[in-house]
Amino acid sequence: MHEQSRLSIADGARFREIVIAHLDRAAAPPHETPEQRAADVARIKRLLVEQDAVIVAHYYTDAAIQQLAEETGGIVSDSLEMARFGKRHPASTLVVAGVRFMGETAKILTPEKTVLMPTLEATCSLDIGCPAEDFAAFCDQHPDRTVVVYANTSAAVKARSDWVVTSSIALDVVDYLDREGHKILWAPDQHLGRYVQQQTGADMLLWDGSCVVHEEFKLRGLQDLKSLYPDAAVLVHPESPQVVIEMADAVGSTSQLIAAARDLPHPRCIVATDEGIFYKMQQAAPDKELIIAPTAGHGATCRSCGHCPWMAMNHLRNLADSLERGDNEILVDSELGRRAMVPLQRMLDFREAQLSGD
Repeated sequence: MHEQSRLSIADGARFREIVIAHLDRAAAPPHETPEQRAADVARIKRLLVEQDAVIVAHYYTDAAIQQLAEETGGIVSDSLEMARFGKRHPASTLVVAGVRFMGETAKILTPEKTVLMPTLEATCSLDIGCPAEDFAAFCDQHPDRTVVVYANTSAAVKARSDWVVTSSIALDVVDYLDREGHKILWAPDQHLGRYVQQQTGADMLLWDGSCVVHEEFKLRGLQDLKSLYPDAAVLVHPESPQVVIEMADAVGSTSQLIAAARDLPHPRCIVATDEGIFYKMQQAAPDKELIIAPTAGHGATCRSCGHCPWMAMNHLRNLADSLERGDNEILVDSELGRRAMVPLQRMLDFREAQLSGD
């Protein structure tokens, strides 16, 4: 039988307390008039040219940022394609609109470039809930396991790993490692880890972490919504709880869910991931109705219901200010970056081999 034990309940509870403390400090974006937003857009477009900069934005950021990235030659994508784009693009400055681990990844992959973010306070519950020292101790307890970490982790955690994966490539990497005879130590998202283990049959030891957004999608509410719209496809990110995943017509990363919305024959989609994805999903499936999956219920904070509170900290005003002032720069210690680059490069090489058909 495969070993599937996790951290102790006490450790998991302690890390969740840390996440809650960060949620309490998450700042809401300022209210802006249409005129103010237009002025910020004009300022950003001018500064991008002056600073030789490009916007690298995640699907979960504000639609105005996503639109601006598209209009100025940047990218809106998942974390894997954000990383690949930033590494390939000739701009000397990357403006990463997302959360901090994305900015750190960009800096690790392109240490010669300036990497700015609209705010350095935008983080991720998975990152917070996997402190580097605790994670290193966990790895030391299981030296026979290959360490695979989700991209939603700090540079220090990546530096302790053998492989980094995103949700779009996790199944393929773990399946490959399992076929090569590896036992896996997986961190930090337990729901994604459990889904990958079930799909691949790999021997996986899971860290006890979760996403504050995806963990709040509720089975009962989803069942009720499905009864109202029986012709709707249910699209679920694998960071969601298993009972929600089991209701899905499609399970996948952000880019995979966008493709599913486009390709499935259903006239509407119930979407169990961050509502920010609707901007690109509606472009891909313009004739379909998109409905956010229900959250709330016991334990829900309603600060994270359907939208990441840290992604929401990215907005036009602080993006413009960061470009103009050159502040909110991401810096990664060179030695730490060198070690974190090894598992990141393995992921990128694996992806390139997939695309080339090797």
